[in-house]
Order: sequence, then structure tokens, then C-alpha cells
Amino acid sequence: MTTADPFYARDRWARDAGIELVEVSPGKATVRMEVEERHKNSHGTVHGGALFTLADTAFALASNSHGVPAAAINAHISYVTAAREGTLYARAEEFSINPAIATYTVTITDDAGTRIAIFQGMVYRKTPKG
Repeated sequence: MTTADPFYARDRWARDAGIELVEVSPGKATVRMEVEERHKNSHGTVHGGALFTLADTAFALASNSHGVPAAAINAHISYVTAAREGTLYARAEEFSINPAIATYTVTITDDAGTRIAIFQGMVYRKTPKG
């Protein structure tokens, strides 16, 4: 597990939510979250906000992995099936990139590989002025 990533180390929200960094490489990132009672809604399933946070964390890591500051300008999630227990994984992959804009797809799965949600996001990349 790569926990030494300086970008992740500054993300207090993700760490407090119980999200762990698995790996990050240029344009890609994987994070995981052990489902706990605090992640569940009144139906006993993982709260949509917890799933969004999980996906958004992978998205942030992947989009900032090139060393260029990137900030989300659009994000959308579709919930495919409910999760109740176990470990959830969010895997982000770069879909397209140019000097100013980049897009990413994040898939959330459970221990068995069942697709829980799909997230798509776009970032603005702050390029140096010169």
C-alpha cells in the first residue's frame, strides 16, 4: 500500500472517512474503504455520499498524479447496486487529457468484483503561465 503520497497525506476528509490509498500512478489511482456502520444509511446500505467520497478520492488522486494541480469542474455518479458490507474499491482511470482539461472514469466494486457505482469527472488543470 502506498500511503506516502503527499497529495493523499493532505486529504484529511478522505482519511477521516476511512479511505485508504492502495496505489497511484500517472492517470490512475485505486483506493479502498472497509464498510463500517458509520458508512450506512437508514436502509442499512452504504450511503451514496460515502460512495461519492470514495470515488472522488480516487478521481482526485488520478487527476493530480501528473504533478499539475487539477480541480474538479464536473462530477457525476450512477449507483448500480447497493453495498452493505465488506471492502469497496474505487479505481480511477484517465479517459482523456490535454493541457487544460482532463476526464476520468471511476468504477466502484466490492470484494467479489460486483460493480456498485460508476463515476465520471472532469478537471481543470492549472497550467503555469509563461
